Amino acid sequence: MKNPQSFKRAALAPLLAALVLAGCASVPPIDTSAVPAAPAAFKEGDGRWTTAAPAEAQARGEWWKAFADPQLDALVQRAGERNTDVQVAASRLAQARALLQSADADRTPQLGLAAGASRGTDANATTLPRSIGSQFNLGATLSYELDLFGRLSGASRAAALDAQQREALLQSTRLLVQANTAQTYLALRAADEELALMRDTVASYRNTERLVERRLEAGDVAELDLMRIRTQVASTESDALALERRRAELEHALAVLVGDAASAFSVAPQPVWSTALPVIPAGVPSTVLARRPDVSAAQAGMLAAQARVGVAKAAWFPAISLTANGGQASPELDDLFKWSARSWGVGALLSLPIFDGGRREAGERVAAAQLDAALAGYREQVLVAFRDVEDQLSALRLLSSQAEAQGRAVAAAGRASKLSESRYRNGLISQIDLLDAQRSELANKRQALQVRSAQYQATVGLVRALGGSWDGVERTGAVEQEDRVAAAR
Repeated sequence: MKNPQSFKRAALAPLLAALVLAGCASVPPIDTSAVPAAPAAFKEGDGRWTTAAPAEAQARGEWWKAFADPQLDALVQRAGERNTDVQVAASRLAQARALLQSADADRTPQLGLAAGASRGTDANATTLPRSIGSQFNLGATLSYELDLFGRLSGASRAAALDAQQREALLQSTRLLVQANTAQTYLALRAADEELALMRDTVASYRNTERLVERRLEAGDVAELDLMRIRTQVASTESDALALERRRAELEHALAVLVGDAASAFSVAPQPVWSTALPVIPAGVPSTVLARRPDVSAAQAGMLAAQARVGVAKAAWFPAISLTANGGQASPELDDLFKWSARSWGVGALLSLPIFDGGRREAGERVAAAQLDAALAGYREQVLVAFRDVEDQLSALRLLSSQAEAQGRAVAAAGRASKLSESRYRNGLISQIDLLDAQRSELANKRQALQVRSAQYQATVGLVRALGGSWDGVERTGAVEQEDRVAAAR
């Protein structure tokens, strides 16, 4: 007869071996050399722009209020509540959180109740004919899987990182919608002012047309001069109509962003563009870029892929489950709840796959390949983040210089146009010279408006590239708006 202690040791041998193997189910480390090194500073600006690790949980602030435009504030608010892209991203986040809850449930004890009744012949009876009988049972089952190799915890961690990624993607979608709404609205306001300029120019050209008509009647000019100015009027009217078409498209795009039907949405024209242009300070804290939600999403996706490699490795090791059941069983329904009808049982199950045709090996290779892809995606997202900030910083710097130069050009062209009109009335220059001066003035004024519009677009682009608001921007925009109001008085 075997020694009881020897029997116990033999029974525990598979479990001890499993504990030894548990240390092998580890996740692979991330190759940090594959991630681009953060520069000490951005090359644009004054050198105080730095980077930091992702921190998407930080507040991004209501950055659009720096433009001091109540209608923009209302549109961005509506877009955040009703935009379909934001709603889809929120639904995907809810789905990811539900999957996390499901993964966590696998790590907890499972309790269930069962009841049954059957009637038939007794297959174990030794005499014929077999008697017909009934069987009633009522009981509970309890099961729990020991997570010795981290398979369940790894799956739970991967699901948590998936939910974190979806949360970051929701933040990214919300920021993108806010930026698109602001840029579309600002482009529409730029179109309003440019359209007002075009209409004023058409009115001015018509005055010149009437002057030429009078001079033609007096015999001072030829009919060719009248045809030239009429050509200029018609051409400018055509440009104004094209601009109206562009404005209508922007208004329709804005309707989609705020979740309205284009047919029932409109924004009243505003010929005078009074939206403030905030200036982003060069000394923005280093943690601002860290809030880019797309970078955080890529990082969470990479860590989730890393955790799934560990889950795939754990598939090589045994699964150990503990079970227990208890209840009542009786051939008579009246006796089902008697103490003598009680039944119970406990057990443990260890399952170790031996041959699966390469399924586990393939699963591990798939997980490793997904980790490589996630690491490459994270690297690309970091590089894109650096590029976006540099693009917008350089755009703002160059646009500021361009706006200054264009302002001088507008002043010179306006003076030249006035002088040409006076000299034409006195017969000192030809109509061609007058038209050239007027065309030059209009072209320079339109170019100045387009440069100003580009400054607004680049400012919003930099906000998006930085991941949201920054300290002091609201105050800066408010001060500029107060200066604008004071100057108007």
